[in-house]
Amino acid sequence: MPTICEIADLQKLARSRVPRMFYEYADSGSWSETTYRENQSDFGNIKLRQRVAVDITNRSLETEMIGQKVSMPVALAPVGLTGMQHADGEIKAAKAAEKFGVPFTLSTMSICSIEDVAEHTTKPFWFQLYVMKDRDFIGRLIDRAKAAGCSALMLTLDLQILGQRHKDLRNGLSAPPKFSINSALQVLSRPRWCMNMLTTRRHGFRNIIGHVKGVGDLSSLSSWTAEQFDPKLSWDDIEWIKQRWGGKLIIKGILDVEDAKMAAKTGADAIIVSNHGGRQLDGAQSSISALPAIVDAVGNDIEVHFDGGIRSGQDVLKAICLGAKSTYIGRAFIYGLGASGEAGVSQALDIIRRELDTTMALCGERLLTNLGRHNLLNPPV
Repeated sequence: MPTICEIADLQKLARSRVPRMFYEYADSGSWSETTYRENQSDFGNIKLRQRVAVDITNRSLETEMIGQKVSMPVALAPVGLTGMQHADGEIKAAKAAEKFGVPFTLSTMSICSIEDVAEHTTKPFWFQLYVMKDRDFIGRLIDRAKAAGCSALMLTLDLQILGQRHKDLRNGLSAPPKFSINSALQVLSRPRWCMNMLTTRRHGFRNIIGHVKGVGDLSSLSSWTAEQFDPKLSWDDIEWIKQRWGGKLIIKGILDVEDAKMAAKTGADAIIVSNHGGRQLDGAQSSISALPAIVDAVGNDIEVHFDGGIRSGQDVLKAICLGAKSTYIGRAFIYGLGASGEAGVSQALDIIRRELDTTMALCGERLLTNLGRHNLLNPPV
């Protein structure tokens, strides 16, 4: 077993253990992948102020996200097909997050269902919703999340139409894999993954199959999802969702100041500055470069969260310094899951925590809640 020091080590291990179609589903962007790469590289342009001879004992990373206490300002982002990175992946990630004291967000396009995750956890998790044309299904999906005790609904707005992801097309992505020479070679080259998958019955989109009229198998699901993402989605739809849900609401996919202002008017509890991990509009600005202007515009009106490109605790700290109330990790925990299941997710969270704590101390701060632009050498003006 190689020594694991950073998220990149978990990434290497995941690449060697997860079939290519599923590894590259998580580790890719749309079109030329420019935005996907800049989400990560633009953190390097932000420089920190090192401080010395400051009392840095009794440090704390604790804070709150939409009124919920968290052990550090990090939540697990919703990632589709998480259960194909490792058997029962959503359950394992949710259990790791629960033990660590941070939120887990289940994707609509998960492999394990809302009920599966609720059955195997003891604390409320969050649920992410895509708006589809079948409003009856969406209503019932919201009701299922309420019945499972989910404590927040995350509404994703930036996937009305699917950005073209070349790797998924070339790999013939499907869940479970459709038989072809290409998919067979990918799967058979990962015997550990295969053995784990034989231990579970969860191989398809269990939030959808059996819950939608006419969708009883994977072939009908494929055509249904291709037709169901709603290009007519508008701000007016949010009020209906808000009323049906009746609880904490987070709006994900905000990258523009004008959209941030519109989102703040909806009465939602938080927005997430995000470009869908560079998987939608390639050529859009990185999430971290969009964050400061959005914080300046609406930070006093609504809680601003951040998602995109985080691979270290230093990245988390930089986002917090720029005004984010909290952050989300997607690929970072997915690498851990693919590498070692639940233990790998815990390891990813621990790496982020240790890096965040050390960096905060070297910046001369004891409390995460004291971080701000004064900790940056080149803060935006």
